[in-house]
Amino acid sequence: MDFEFIARHAGQFVQAAGLTLNLAFWGILLSLLIGLMCSLLIYFRVRVFSRVAKIYIELSRNTPLLIQLFFLFYGLPKIGVMISAQACAVIGLSFLGGSYMAESFRSGFEAVGKTQLEAGMSIGLTRRQLTRYIILPQAFSVSIPSLTANAIFLLKETSIFSAIALADLMFVAKDLIGMYYKTFEALSMLVASYLIILLPLSILLRWVERRVRYAEFGHTSAV
Repeated sequence: MDFEFIARHAGQFVQAAGLTLNLAFWGILLSLLIGLMCSLLIYFRVRVFSRVAKIYIELSRNTPLLIQLFFLFYGLPKIGVMISAQACAVIGLSFLGGSYMAESFRSGFEAVGKTQLEAGMSIGLTRRQLTRYIILPQAFSVSIPSLTANAIFLLKETSIFSAIALADLMFVAKDLIGMYYKTFEALSMLVASYLIILLPLSILLRWVERRVRYAEFGHTSAV
């Protein structure tokens, strides 16, 4: 193990980690919004739009992220649409993640009892009020485990971004291997970088999941 090499190039991994986290944050945030919108359209069976949402989910889930990125970065310029590599990464990640988030939200919506909806309608609640006060709080609580798993999955999928020349963690590792042939050291730093990012995030999301599930049963405690 060449520790001098690791110390000399650790800064590149720190910069790459910053880029990876930034792209992952926006991709996951947009995927949550897309997933929520699609699941609501399907749940309420909105004409035309619910069918479009179902087609999008099937298309997204059955095509690899790498192909989606190639289409955005290399295919669209052929018809005059130029998109930066970072924008392609965020769009691709949110396009893929939106379908997974939609399925997670859908399972949460289906867990809401029909009797609660009927009770809400009997006291005159509108569809918007039903969604805000009855459906969303319960659906979100049920969906939390799946949503957190999807978030971690999407963060790991950022390793594909190097295919469109983004200087993420994988790109830096391959670049160092190509220049210095320090395969073991570069891959060790790559693994360590992902562990440093993912382990704390996984612990945090598990804590959030426990808190939400605990509150679901009517418990209260000081934060």
